Amino acid sequence: MNRLQIEELLYAVEKPARYIGNEIHSRIKNIEECKVRFGFAFPDVYEIGMSHLGMHILYNLLNEEDGIFCERIFAPWMDMEDLLRKKDIPIFTLESHSPIKDMDFIGFTLQYELSYTNIINILDLGKIPCKSSERNENDPIIIAGGPCSYNPEPLADIIDIFVLGEAEEVILELVEKYKLWKTQGKSKQDFLSNIASIQGIYIPAFYKTEYNSDNTIKCFYTVTESAPKIISKRIIKYLDKVFYPNKVIVPFIEIVHDRAMVEIFRGCTRGCRFCQAGMIYRPMRERTVDHVKQLAHDLIRSTGYEELSLASLSTSDYSNLESLVNHFIKQYGHEKIGLSLPSLRLDTFNLKLIEEIQKVRKTGLTFAPEAGTQRLRDVINKGITEENLISAVTDAFALGWSNIKLYFMIGLPTETAEDLDGIADLALKVIDAYYRTPKEQRTKGLNVTISASSFVPKPFTPFQWFEQNSLEEIIEKQRYLKKLLYHKNIKYNYHDAKTSILEGAFARGDRRLGEVLIKAWEKGCKFDGWGDYFNYEKWMEAFEEVGIDPGFYGARKRSYEENLPWDHIDIGISKKYLINENEKAKEGILTHDCRKNCTGCGINEGSLGGIC
Repeated sequence: MNRLQIEELLYAVEKPARYIGNEIHSRIKNIEECKVRFGFAFPDVYEIGMSHLGMHILYNLLNEEDGIFCERIFAPWMDMEDLLRKKDIPIFTLESHSPIKDMDFIGFTLQYELSYTNIINILDLGKIPCKSSERNENDPIIIAGGPCSYNPEPLADIIDIFVLGEAEEVILELVEKYKLWKTQGKSKQDFLSNIASIQGIYIPAFYKTEYNSDNTIKCFYTVTESAPKIISKRIIKYLDKVFYPNKVIVPFIEIVHDRAMVEIFRGCTRGCRFCQAGMIYRPMRERTVDHVKQLAHDLIRSTGYEELSLASLSTSDYSNLESLVNHFIKQYGHEKIGLSLPSLRLDTFNLKLIEEIQKVRKTGLTFAPEAGTQRLRDVINKGITEENLISAVTDAFALGWSNIKLYFMIGLPTETAEDLDGIADLALKVIDAYYRTPKEQRTKGLNVTISASSFVPKPFTPFQWFEQNSLEEIIEKQRYLKKLLYHKNIKYNYHDAKTSILEGAFARGDRRLGEVLIKAWEKGCKFDGWGDYFNYEKWMEAFEEVGIDPGFYGARKRSYEENLPWDHIDIGISKKYLINENEKAKEGILTHDCRKNCTGCGINEGSLGGIC
């Protein structure tokens, strides 16, 4: 590709830094010396993709290996795409500005269902057929991983290889097998057959599905002896022993999460029944304090970032959080390096700890009660009370906070009008707590932001059998809350109900949705997660033309006996456990934090072979 051609494009686009590469710590290798070229593709714009921790880990992991060159690929924004198509220039990598078709592998990370059309769009811009059956021996092998790959079926016709679970080990095994295969002159089919037995590898072309007359799944079976009947996820047992970068690429422009990130643990022990991440990332494994300190030190010094985030699903559950935070404040506070603690829980909220952090950099406080009544919080196994919330905000107001964000979900299983009323009631109680605080202690200008997303039942959760609210039900609940939350101190945010309906269909969909996906892309659907570009009507046209009702996948309750599209995948959590949790939800029975004692989910039996 002519580099001059690309440079000419940069003068005509909104943010040229999205496409130039050459940032600090980006890697450039001699292509002639590399046996394997890997394109890490994030199916969204640069600013979002560069905020993804998994990309930084795998990019550096692969580039540390001799003979492997990992390059980055992002979805071009509309202005760049128009120019690429007009001038017939294929989409390119950031490192070498090579056409993506030159890669041996293109690996997509699946973080959200509404990015699926961007996958097709990137392949098309790269002049690569979107269906695996239409690609030839010279086309790249298309891989996908990430949370959405736990139900891979809607993308089964597009992706060659899915990586299920944590990729740090399996990706290197895969590449080593590929190096050997390249020297043997065999077919791509031979390579896929050779890797099918690797734990964590799922090759959809090796499996078929039959359906019943009511469109449910009759059976799922293999078509080759090399493919296992059940595919188990990969688990990294010891985080201190696995690769983690001590330097990451520093972008030239501001990105969504513009800071250094250290992952302090994986997994979660809380067992919220709506939360897919809390199930699929089990078991909980921590990095040691000394390892976290060293990684943080290296990243701060190598990047120059002025903020450090301690990343996890529930940061306040880290066993040595207080000593870790005190260390960072003492070590870096005088340099005005801020500390971010995402995912704090109300029942483990340590205000004094947060107060120390805020001395360096003041921010608002965010909590997630999820539901408006105690009954519904017990149904979802949230494990927090109204008293936890009011106590936390009362203390915060007394110490000078005045910006509070509360996250809720609407459409949760068993939800009633009383539960919606409870959201407004909690918001007003927070406001009341502010005005009960003595004037000399509180700060002027109270702002309470209420954000309400729509519940989407996800695979491998206890709620995977529940139906999703219809579009009309979601819209009616949003309008109802809008009236209840009309207050000078309250800002009410809610998600587009139509995107939630589409997310629900693809979250629990089967292989037949691949045709809908391609049809929608042909109609111009892309960047579906961006409100300005999401076109619900085109999506509904695609469903209708293919002859599929999206409500069959989203707004339909499923029985325990039904074969689910993801039943051939083993995440280590037993279906018996999920059913039991679903039944407990109906009765509002809580399940305790499994750090107290084992709740019998199954992860420490087959997957670990010992106690978590």
